[in-house]
Amino acid sequence: MMVSLITLIYILSACLLAVYAASEMVLLLIYWRTRHHAQPVPTVANWPEVTIQLPIYNERYVVTRLLEAVSRLDYPRERLCIQVLDDSTDDTGEIARQVAQSLAQGGMNIQYLHRDQRTDYKAGALVYGMAQHDSEFMVVLDADFVPPPDFLRRTIPYLVADPSLGMVQTRWGHLNPFTNPLTLGQALALDAHFVVEQTARSRAGLLMSFNGSGGVWRTACIHDAGGWRAETLTEDLDLSYRAQLAGWRLLYLPDVVVPGELPPQITAYKRQQARWATGSTQVLWAQFGALWHSRFTVSQRVMATLHLCQYLPHPLMVLLLLLTPPLVLTRSLNHLALGWLGIVSVGPPLVYIISQQALYTDWKKRLLGFPVLLLLSTGIAWSNTRAVVQSLGRQRLTFQRTPKFVQQWQTSSYALHLDANTWIEAALAVYALWGAALAWRTNPSLVIYLVIYGLAFLSVVVWSIRESWLLRRG
Repeated sequence: MMVSLITLIYILSACLLAVYAASEMVLLLIYWRTRHHAQPVPTVANWPEVTIQLPIYNERYVVTRLLEAVSRLDYPRERLCIQVLDDSTDDTGEIARQVAQSLAQGGMNIQYLHRDQRTDYKAGALVYGMAQHDSEFMVVLDADFVPPPDFLRRTIPYLVADPSLGMVQTRWGHLNPFTNPLTLGQALALDAHFVVEQTARSRAGLLMSFNGSGGVWRTACIHDAGGWRAETLTEDLDLSYRAQLAGWRLLYLPDVVVPGELPPQITAYKRQQARWATGSTQVLWAQFGALWHSRFTVSQRVMATLHLCQYLPHPLMVLLLLLTPPLVLTRSLNHLALGWLGIVSVGPPLVYIISQQALYTDWKKRLLGFPVLLLLSTGIAWSNTRAVVQSLGRQRLTFQRTPKFVQQWQTSSYALHLDANTWIEAALAVYALWGAALAWRTNPSLVIYLVIYGLAFLSVVVWSIRESWLLRRG
């Protein structure tokens, strides 16, 4: 009876993973059909007033670069306001204040706003800024992004031309894709999201999201949707769905690129992904009912649900790993015909290939980072699983920022040390390799699958320990 129950759970988990992979194939097909449907930039007779909000928290290494990049934006000075929303507790505030004063002396309308209490984190800072200066349009840029000079002239016209448009999102580029294999793997993953997934969702009329940076909001849309809220750790995704449920449209512009910094430290990357996993799951629980009682079509609601479930595959992956060795021991998997589920598994790799081919002439060389991405996305499964489970508790969780470095992270005071997940990941690596040894004798078809799990967790463990050693040396 117990074996049958475990087998059933195994089959259901595998089928759910296949459903998610199939949704990636759907987005890929939509992208391929609409990949040449670029929209011309509308003309603007009178440029509207725009406020650029720069929420920062302990960003001493990147804040100067950010402010200088914003000061170079090609937009009428009299129609532009820059807000430095500083919650820092280190010397970032003094650096930002001095740069802001210098820009103000040069004619920029720039406000330096400091909060002594970091209430509601980034969402609270954005709300505080809007209370000081409420323009028709609001731009949000994180500290590690560098907008191009023509950013506003290539985004604002769409909002001016279409009053039903609530937000315009641009594509994230990368400032440091070749720092190490970790950043190259992240670049592949982000390119897949921004080239294929976001383009497909936007052009097919599916629900999409603001990615937290590199976007322009209509202020009326923010207010109509209920404003920025800190009930989740992904205030960007939360506001995006509330805005669309309120009737606003969102637009994605894949040809407008705002490069940002990729975390070069694996502990920092795991923290970032765990926060996103927690936040997206929180939004799923918060908006699921409203989504399925909305005016959207069934296909829109299904794809939106899968979008909000984007981190649930990690708990399923961990569950499959835990169940496989016991089922190997009982030979319960020997007669299961699940090979057909592998057909849809080609979807995600194709998304990576197509996105690289669309962006880069050296795309074949860049795809050499795919093994790193495979190990990375599997190796952080436990960290993200823990984050998803925590979000189910519905308790208020602490917003933990992803540190930015610019220079070598080994000498930075922001660098992170080993977390408790490392030792559980080590145990999962041993467990997976033990399962592979069992499968070698009874079900050889599972050996590669289990070895990949083992190597993935082992790679993350070794990388984490190596980083800790480098920090101690530094």
